[in-house]
Amino acid sequence: MKYSEAKDQMIQTWGQLSSAWGISRTMSQIHALLMVSPEPMTTDQLMEELGVSRGNVSMNLRSLMEWGVVHKEFVPGDRKEYYVAEKDAWKIALQIARERKRRELDPVIQSLKGFEVTDAEQASPMEVEEINKMTTQILDVAMQLDKILDIGIRSGGQSLVRKLINVLR
Repeated sequence: MKYSEAKDQMIQTWGQLSSAWGISRTMSQIHALLMVSPEPMTTDQLMEELGVSRGNVSMNLRSLMEWGVVHKEFVPGDRKEYYVAEKDAWKIALQIARERKRRELDPVIQSLKGFEVTDAEQASPMEVEEINKMTTQILDVAMQLDKILDIGIRSGGQSLVRKLINVLR
């Protein structure tokens, strides 16, 4: 496979995978391009390579920096801003897991803690019991996932995942 084909395929594949996670295709394509680029890139280079607007690139770069997977890099003698992606796949995975936990799982846990219907209003006792039972179960699952993610993030992920895979074999 030619380099240009491999590069395009990597960018498209990362875009598809990230879209499944709820991340915009353009954001993931910018991230993929920065991951495979051996040198830091400017906004202009990203715009030209991907054929997207300056505003779109700028907005997505800010998001990628908020996610902690891209950072600015200073190039001596140049006033332009350059961007670099994290190049370690395990660090990327852990950072994405950490951020998704913070944005998605933590709010669910906070919302469900202490959740209990105590005033049945016009609901039957069975309806109250069922909603309380289900919210308790969902909270339990969320808290167990939270513990697993915390262990994985603290351990650096790679060794924990390999141990889990060995156990499952």
